[in-house]
Amino acid sequence: MTKMKQMEVRIAEIKAELMALGDMRPGSISRQQRARGGLYLHLSYTYQGKGKTEYVPPELEEKVNEQLANYKRFKALTQEWIGLAMELARIKLAQEAKEE
Repeated sequence: MTKMKQMEVRIAEIKAELMALGDMRPGSISRQQRARGGLYLHLSYTYQGKGKTEYVPPELEEKVNEQLANYKRFKALTQEWIGLAMELARIKLAQEAKEE
C-alpha cells in the first residue's frame, strides 16, 4: 500500500472514530473544600476565549469525566487528521507538479 493510500485509510478511520464519540466538553474537574467543611466538585474550562466554572454534583462526576475524556480524544484525533491532511496535500501537489 502506498503512503498516500495509508494516509487516506487512516483519515477514514479517524472520521469513523470521531463519529462514534459521545457527549463531550472541555475542561477539568477539581475537588474543592468548602469554607464550612465538605467537598464539592468544580469544573473549569475555557470556551470562546472566556473562562467558565460549574459546580458538578458528585453523582455526575463519572459522566462528566467521560465527557472530558471524549473531548481530549476529539482534540487528539483532529490534530492527527490535520497533520495527515497537510502531508497528503503536499504529496498531491508535488505529484501534480511532476506531471506538468
